[in-house]
Amino acid sequence: MSPDAQYQQIERWLRQKVQQLAPGDPVPTEVQLAEQFSVSRMTARQAVQNLAAEGLVRRRRGQGTFVAPRPVHRRVGSLMSFTEDMRRRGMVASSVLLEASLQPARVADMEALHLDEGTRVVVIRRLRLANGTPMALEHAALPLDCAPVLAGDLEQSLHAALIRMGRVPSLANSWISAQVATKAEARKLCVPVRSPLIVERRVVFDAHGAPLEHTETRYAGERYVIDGVFTVYSEQQAPEMAASASS
Repeated sequence: MSPDAQYQQIERWLRQKVQQLAPGDPVPTEVQLAEQFSVSRMTARQAVQNLAAEGLVRRRRGQGTFVAPRPVHRRVGSLMSFTEDMRRRGMVASSVLLEASLQPARVADMEALHLDEGTRVVVIRRLRLANGTPMALEHAALPLDCAPVLAGDLEQSLHAALIRMGRVPSLANSWISAQVATKAEARKLCVPVRSPLIVERRVVFDAHGAPLEHTETRYAGERYVIDGVFTVYSEQQAPEMAASASS
């Protein structure tokens, strides 16, 4: 059997093994794999490296290889607070409050919340966790009339606090991009510096269509996935779609 076929065989076996283990569990070492499959350690290492590149396992220098945490998936199209989202998955959401104050609105806040220059906003910065694992850094800006939320428990759901005030989050526009973690962000999220982050900017509107919240959330890319479903569009469909729209 060729070396390529050998490491592919090991890789398939390891994939099945990882599915049977829990995040954080150790996987067989390269030496153990080499002995089990009667291959060189280099061939076994290639199989492990492939799984590590896909994020299925993590290699820790001097400790071994372990099953990586399985990322949380969120379906695009549903407006759900982080607390509700984690509860739906059977996980316990919590927050570490980093900042809560009144500040001059940034340009992005003024545009998102339809505010005049010089207006102050409620700024809330939190580290969001699921089952104690850091998931995201959140920076939220709210209109000044939402200042009473500062008197509440901001380590719990912000949306729940807004609803109690009579401001019900009802619709949101969202923009998603990617960045790498700065040193400060990496430290708070417990990930390596320059790790990929999913950055979601969201503008939330209340039941009356008034802007309620401008939030930028930076998710640890290895722990959070946003799923999307799209309609496939091709040039061949264009005439049919145009005719349908005009009829």
